[in-house]
This record gives sequence, C-alpha cells and structure tokens, in this order.
Amino acid sequence: MALELPSYPPLEARPIKNTIVLFDVDETLTKARRAATPEMLQALQALRQKVAIGYVGGSDLSKQQEQLGTADRPVTSMFDFCFSENGLTAFKMGAALPSNSFIKWIGEDRYKELVSWCLHYIADLDTPIKRGTFVEFRNGMVNVSPLGRNATNQERLDFNEYDNVHKVRETMVAKLKEKFGHLGLTYVSYPYTLYLSKIPTHNVKRPPTPTSGTTTGNPANYPHNSFSIGGAISFDVFPTGWDKTYCLKHLEDEARKPGGVSYTTVHFYGDKTMPGGNDYEIYSDPRTKGHSVDGPDDTLRQLKEEWGI
Repeated sequence: MALELPSYPPLEARPIKNTIVLFDVDETLTKARRAATPEMLQALQALRQKVAIGYVGGSDLSKQQEQLGTADRPVTSMFDFCFSENGLTAFKMGAALPSNSFIKWIGEDRYKELVSWCLHYIADLDTPIKRGTFVEFRNGMVNVSPLGRNATNQERLDFNEYDNVHKVRETMVAKLKEKFGHLGLTYVSYPYTLYLSKIPTHNVKRPPTPTSGTTTGNPANYPHNSFSIGGAISFDVFPTGWDKTYCLKHLEDEARKPGGVSYTTVHFYGDKTMPGGNDYEIYSDPRTKGHSVDGPDDTLRQLKEEWGI
C-alpha cells in the first residue's frame, strides 16, 4: 500500500507570504553523500506548511533522490522547488522547468578542446597515485580531478594533504587560465582546504570577494567560465553565473508568470559559505538572506530557533 503523502497549502496561500527557504544538500540537509535523517525530513515537512521550500545542489537529480527521497516518494514531491545541478535541471511542484547545459552553452568543439587538454595534462602529472574518472561531465559543469574520483576516502584525504603542499589543483587552474585565455574565459580560484574550518552559524553576510583573471575576448561571442577549487580532490569548471545563484533565475521567472508568486524574501542555508566554497555566491548574493550552518544538526537547530518548528 502506497504511503499517503502530506498535503500543503498552495504556494500563494502559505502563511509566510512571498518567502522561500532554499537549502544546500551535503552537510546542510544530510551528511556528505548520506541520506537525510527522519528528523530532518519531518522538520522540512513542518517548515513547508508555513513557507515555500526548495533545495539547490550541484549534483544531479538521481543523487538527490538517493539522499532526500524515499522508495515511496520522489524527491520532486518533497520540495516545492528542486534545483539540481544548481538549477540547470529544475522542478516546481514536480513539473519540469526549462533546462540548460554546459555543452549547449560552450559548444561541442570548445568543450572537446577543454576536456582533451585536461586529460593530457593529468596524464603527464607525477602524483603519488592516480585512480579513475579524472573528468566527470555534468549537465552544467565539468568536474576535474587530478587524483580521480574513484579514489577511496583515505586516498582522498591523503591527496588533499599532498595538494596542500604541492598545489596540484591550483597550478592546473593557472595553466587552464593561460591556455584558454584567448576564449575570453573567467577563472576563479581560491586556496581552500577540505572545508574543515568552523563557520559562523549566525545570519551574517560577507562582502563579495573580487574574482580574478578576466581575460581578453568578446563576452558576446564566448562563454565566461569559472574554475573554483572545491572538495578534497577536484575542481569544477562552469560558466560564470552558473553557480548556485543560477537557481534564482527560476524564482524571478516564477514572479512573471500568470498567478506566479513573487519571492521577495529568499533565505538560503548552506555550509560552504566562505570564499571559495560552492555556497558562497548564493550566500553572499544581495537577493538572499544567508544562513551559514555547521552540518545537518546545526541546520535543525537553526530551523527550530528561527522558524518555530
């Protein structure tokens, strides 16, 4: 017998008007790559009775289904808005919204040139070990790992320590900037170490950090790309603006639709909110009210304190 799904007020009738609460996934709603706890799912259900909710994650929908959905419930039924791959794949109340992709944006030839260069560069690296899956294509980005994403957890930790000394990823990003400067690309790179430092848990905005490395070229003809170092073993490549702030385009479009809701207040909860973290751009965006968390337990604590659930 199928599980009966909770019912919620229509979006326009939520008690807290014109407001949406967005969440990062890993280390905000769940432990990294783990499933959400029953307590977290219950808290989200309670919050959804009051206000619109959504998640925004860099991974694809299948991974978010594993973490946030259940065997009886698709993840797209558990949030009002689902923004997979930072919103390049998006759903509202279970219905698909317009999508986009990195290859459509950059073009097949330039994409192939970029990936081929990365693979040649990694092949020539003299690192202690190499594993598999050095380049992982996602709809909105390319993830590049000099170690290889098939590494074990211990191998990832060992590589992170090695990278802190030898600057493998940082050097590779600099070479990418040099090689692809003629395309008019933007490269963003921050020194960053496994997100281990403690983060303030109060609601505070940080001033934007200037991006670096805007190169020559005509922005009308070429995509502006960002390279940001993240995780312990890899870095992401994506067009500028295709970070988590991309999902805000869908909310702005929602306001223009007949009967759509204008979300004038957008809360965002995330853990990697320092410069260089993949939550930083949306956390510090003037269109949002950022909340920095230190893991799922801290998220629950803040939700109870701030929303009375």
